[in-house]
Amino acid sequence: MSKIAQPDHPIHELIAQRWSPYCFEPRAVEPDKLASCLEAARWAASSYNEQPWTYIMATRDDQAEFTKLLGCLLEANQVWAQHAGVLLLGIVSNSFSRNGNPNRVAQHDLGLAAGNLSLQATALGLSVHQMAGINPDKCRVTYGIPESQTIVTAIAIGYAASPDASDPQLAERDRAGRGRKTLSEFVYRGQWGQSAY
Repeated sequence: MSKIAQPDHPIHELIAQRWSPYCFEPRAVEPDKLASCLEAARWAASSYNEQPWTYIMATRDDQAEFTKLLGCLLEANQVWAQHAGVLLLGIVSNSFSRNGNPNRVAQHDLGLAAGNLSLQATALGLSVHQMAGINPDKCRVTYGIPESQTIVTAIAIGYAASPDASDPQLAERDRAGRGRKTLSEFVYRGQWGQSAY
């Protein structure tokens, strides 16, 4: 199903093609494609080149590990994420390794890595759905994640399924139109609330 964005200004075709489905085909992601997605995340920009992110990964070909990570998601996300090919937890270090000082932009840098990953996945015919709906306490206990790390998000990677073959409520979400704020709503100039467009 095509859900290509209709931007007000020209953007790269991969950005226009990227969207986050709820309906996934229950099939594995090829290891080379997955490695390329993670390699794209590796090359994201980060403050002082710190690369403060860590991913915990589970693929559906290892059902025990996949079920383990799936159980760290909120139930509403488990309903659809169970069909994805790959699940990732996105985690950041709270401090710079170079000097131990707090890294207040670590989550920003994780977002850049996720953006790279998403665009690489789109280029490879995959879909990515990021989610905040996780149980961080359960993640920490399940995987022994130290307190020096913050568990931020989860990511599902896989092949988008036709909404016709999926749960009707999820299909309705996937068929919904795409919308975004206009530039005038979020780009200010001079002072807060004064639109630049």
